[in-house]
Amino acid sequence: MLDAHQHFWAVARGDYGWMTPDLKPLFRDFGPDDLWPLMQAAGVTRTVLVQAAETEEETDYLLGIAARTDFVAGVVGWLDMLAPDFSRRLEHYAAQPKWIGLRPMLQEHDPAQIADPRFRASLAEVARRGIPFDILTFPRHLPAMVEALHATPGLRAILDHISKPDMTKPVDADWASGIASLAAIPGLHCKISGMVTEAGTDWSIDRIRPFVEHVAEQFGPSRLVFGSDWPVCTLSATYAEVVALAHSVLNDLFGAEDMTGIMQTNGLRFYGLQMR
Repeated sequence: MLDAHQHFWAVARGDYGWMTPDLKPLFRDFGPDDLWPLMQAAGVTRTVLVQAAETEEETDYLLGIAARTDFVAGVVGWLDMLAPDFSRRLEHYAAQPKWIGLRPMLQEHDPAQIADPRFRASLAEVARRGIPFDILTFPRHLPAMVEALHATPGLRAILDHISKPDMTKPVDADWASGIASLAAIPGLHCKISGMVTEAGTDWSIDRIRPFVEHVAEQFGPSRLVFGSDWPVCTLSATYAEVVALAHSVLNDLFGAEDMTGIMQTNGLRFYGLQMR
């Protein structure tokens, strides 16, 4: 299996502004030696390593880990999409081994940033180069994101964490409508990831199931991709529990061939990675 969404970090690097000592389970270093035995036990063989800080320095740090870690298939890094030298920096990273995509942390900013002409110009450049783009948003960002995607045809994009709806409550109509609007855009993919942390520490499969069912119905099996969101997921569940949750819910919806796509080949295809 491919885990298409996981993180590593070193707290002392100091660029994880969202991470505070209050997040005690996360407020420590996480690296390949921590994840590898969990992957082996769950049957996961490769991962996509995703940025968690709004700095190029963290992207460089992750690329260093990827260079010496065989199971990391690639890195989704960060760039300042409002910077005047964005195109030059994008060209630099596109040439780096194992750099496979870009993720701005839109969830940390006002949805108005998505309409900023500088952001739109940078997004058009990403589309022109055919670079995979991870969409990290909350539901309140979805209307602006849908508009931006319609204005940027051909963007190779994937929605992270089904846009983080509040799963401690019933399915919200605005989130459901936003998901439907996104799914109507050709080629857009969606990660089945980051769910347990939005469903509370007392999460249950039954609580999460309606959200996954809606995403599955809208996107279909060929555009769904599994990711663990480890170690963030450990706020609510173990790595094994997250993998088991995905299998449990999705096996009720799809057959073996579609499940192989969701758990491996769809992610490889989206990020332009090779089978092995």
